[in-house]
Amino acid sequence: MAFTAKDVKDLREKTGVGMMECKKALTEADGDMDKAIDLLREKGLASAAKKAGRIAAEGLVGIAFADGGHKAAMVEVNSETDFVAKNPEFVEFVNNVAVAALNSDAADVEALAAADCDGATVGEVLTAKIAKIGENMSIRRFVRMGGDDKVYVSYTHINGKIGVLVELQTAADQAEVADMGRDVAMQ
Repeated sequence: MAFTAKDVKDLREKTGVGMMECKKALTEADGDMDKAIDLLREKGLASAAKKAGRIAAEGLVGIAFADGGHKAAMVEVNSETDFVAKNPEFVEFVNNVAVAALNSDAADVEALAAADCDGATVGEVLTAKIAKIGENMSIRRFVRMGGDDKVYVSYTHINGKIGVLVELQTAADQAEVADMGRDVAMQ
């Protein structure tokens, strides 16, 4: 089955993979779009495995809140370079992982990898990002906190590289203690 340049473009838009890789996948799949996507996914897993040994020491902290600040989660996701850490797609991924951590019952990073993240698992999305962006990335750690008589306020330092989550025991809501909590977090 033949394919057109539009098919290559469509596959690129669906997967985020480079044009040449899309063309190769469509050629190998005889123009079958679904088979090409599966091939790219398999190659993505292989490329992610190749990158796994590389050091990921840069990255960002993501923070998510729920229930008016009575629940909070903070995650650290690392990449190899600060260039990737500033990439809007990486920033969005970090924020999505923070939301996944907040909404899951995961006790450790391995369990968090199995949590739901936009219709896939965190681990699957991470592998896809590694394949697409071309750098090793890892979820280093996370924390989830919550309590009815507690309010959480956060602050990030150095463009999101260091994060602080302050727990305040109060009957006030997050908006009422936000400034004071931020001042404490800055210290």
